[in-house]
Amino acid sequence: MGAQAHGATQSARPADVVRSWHVLDADDQVLGRLATRVASVLRGKHKATFTPHVDTGDFVIVVNAEKVKLTGRKREQKIYYRHTGYVGGIKSATADEVLSGIHPDRVIRQAVRGMLPKNSLGRQMLRKLKVYAGPDHPHEAQKPEVLSLG
Repeated sequence: MGAQAHGATQSARPADVVRSWHVLDADDQVLGRLATRVASVLRGKHKATFTPHVDTGDFVIVVNAEKVKLTGRKREQKIYYRHTGYVGGIKSATADEVLSGIHPDRVIRQAVRGMLPKNSLGRQMLRKLKVYAGPDHPHEAQKPEVLSLG
């Protein structure tokens, strides 16, 4: 094709991506609304340089995952399934059991995972998500900015 035409669409290259860190407090936030915002930032859709086939997104830290809010009766009725890897090893738990259990971060992680691409690019984006049950996180050195849901 030769030289690029004037005004051609710019496509981001993985080496050109500048990543920043964001922190989001899940305390009393609705799970789905929080997950859509997080997924959007992980994909990089908030940037002008968004390119569908390149991971242009930022890192996201979610704190207070155990205090996330579910609307309606989802806390008692929503069921999460996982498999042990053994024959007949399917396990189930309600959202309430997961949130009050040892891994309350899985509720947010699972919600965001469902909103990302189902391929190696999506798995790469999910690695930039850091979820913590309590208010503390070990990423102060990265100087994360507070992310709003607005």
